Amino acid sequence: MSDQKQLSNRREFLQRSGAGLALSGIAGTHRVRFAGGEEAAVDAKQTAARAGKGEEVFAAKQDERRKELWSLLGDLPTLDMPGPPKVVSSEKHEGYTLERLLLDLNGVEPVPALLLIPDKRPERAPGLLYIHWHGGMYDLGKEQLWKGVEAQPAYAPVCAEKGLVTLAIDSWCFGERKHEKNGRTGEEDAFKLMLWNGRVLFGMMMFDEFRAFDYLAHRPEVDPERLGVLGMSMGSTKAWWLAALEPRVRVCMDVCCLTDYEELIKANGLSGHGIYYYVPSLLKHFQTAEINELIVPRAHLSVNGRLDKLTPPSGVEKIRDYLMPLYRKYGKEADCRIELYECAHVELPEMRKLILEWIDRYLLQGART
Repeated sequence: MSDQKQLSNRREFLQRSGAGLALSGIAGTHRVRFAGGEEAAVDAKQTAARAGKGEEVFAAKQDERRKELWSLLGDLPTLDMPGPPKVVSSEKHEGYTLERLLLDLNGVEPVPALLLIPDKRPERAPGLLYIHWHGGMYDLGKEQLWKGVEAQPAYAPVCAEKGLVTLAIDSWCFGERKHEKNGRTGEEDAFKLMLWNGRVLFGMMMFDEFRAFDYLAHRPEVDPERLGVLGMSMGSTKAWWLAALEPRVRVCMDVCCLTDYEELIKANGLSGHGIYYYVPSLLKHFQTAEINELIVPRAHLSVNGRLDKLTPPSGVEKIRDYLMPLYRKYGKEADCRIELYECAHVELPEMRKLILEWIDRYLLQGART
């Protein structure tokens, strides 16, 4: 395929994907607030007009930056139209049914997936995309949803209890998509081969998550206005990237991997992340806070460990200090919470408690019955 044709394909994808959608409805959905609740001696109509205009400008900037972020992810299979899913099997668990699916997301290789359907749920239930971690556990993949790991207990019982229709896929090189006996070798070889072919491993990972999210949004059991994303570690990084790239994400909940790139470099922490994490030329265009800026004003919860080498505390605080004024200006301060706990790379019970509160607030409230 010629370079000109590839460029044309990229433009077409950006125009019809979530990356190319204007964030309509932002202006006019948020009230102007004043410090201390004091009345301002200005004309209310002029103030509202200026505020609305400011939000429109901010949303337009986000849209352009979102396209720029997509453009860094290599040659994506944007012209491939997903085929119908294949149901491989159905398993009954306590409180939910687990469907094993094969999804056509990228036109390169089929993507094994788990779809958790709670026994008790609204007619149109909230949807959650659960993104598994790395942890060097190449055999685990999507199974983390119901098996859990020592650092993060399984979320399947939680999703069933809350009535969340939940989807999890195997990422490239993980689970049933692990094609080499040595998982790390397989990941590194995939990264190298893709790079030779103009692709980026992380880009292909995010494209799969984007397509999986779209599949979830169109499930007949799911309320498309109540969609969230949750992940830990690699899943955390992919969660806030997806929320930045996809405006339909109502709430982003990421655990133990909100990393400021410059602070990570200063802390000599590059070796802590797998090869998948590295996107060519990213630092010429974005820092972590600027990616997360694309989530504003949608709900964003990030919980991290102060003793976690993957999240230098100074970097977490730097991102928080950058984002909070934006939420105050363009949304609600309460819709962004970025916390540090006295722990390493683990989800503490108090982290889980906070995540469940956010699920209740942003996914369950207002769900259709």
